[in-house]
Amino acid sequence: MWRRKCKQWNAVVALALASLLSGGCQSPTDPDNVIGVDDFVEASASPDPATADASSGRTYRVVRGNNQPDEILEFDWKTTFTVTIRLNDTANDSDLDLAFPTDITAATVNVQQATGGIVSPPTAGGAVYQDYVISQTSGNRYNSAPASHTITFDVWYDNPNLRKEALITVTVGLKDSDGRTFSKTYDVRVSP
Repeated sequence: MWRRKCKQWNAVVALALASLLSGGCQSPTDPDNVIGVDDFVEASASPDPATADASSGRTYRVVRGNNQPDEILEFDWKTTFTVTIRLNDTANDSDLDLAFPTDITAATVNVQQATGGIVSPPTAGGAVYQDYVISQTSGNRYNSAPASHTITFDVWYDNPNLRKEALITVTVGLKDSDGRTFSKTYDVRVSP
């Protein structure tokens, strides 16, 4: 009887061990097969690099605090550029399962001062001041892919180093008809 129970126990252990080993042979998802936003959303800017000219008439407020009056200053620079956002053929990939129509739901910019193409964050309490408007767009809805839309930005900014060279990061938010959201970022260089 003891021998029979021992054989049954060995069979249970062998079955459990085989189950564990066979599960361990499965390979995880290959990271090269994962579709990222950069695989199906492309962006470009025109002109590239963008150029900036002296600004006039657009102002910003510098809050001084400590019972000091705020200052109203004019922006030093203004640039205008157009970003093209394109959904390419990969947007139709069954692994992606993107649901059309897909909409552009937001577009924002962030200006950083740069020197020689390298972002140089402000020091000693300095700050980059910025303002922008979307002055034109070709639309916001993609009914299928491939398809493109353009967004034209007017951007005013003032760098603490007083130079016009900058790196402007454009972030575009998108949402498909199933409610899934994703965003695409693109850096626009502003020449010195």
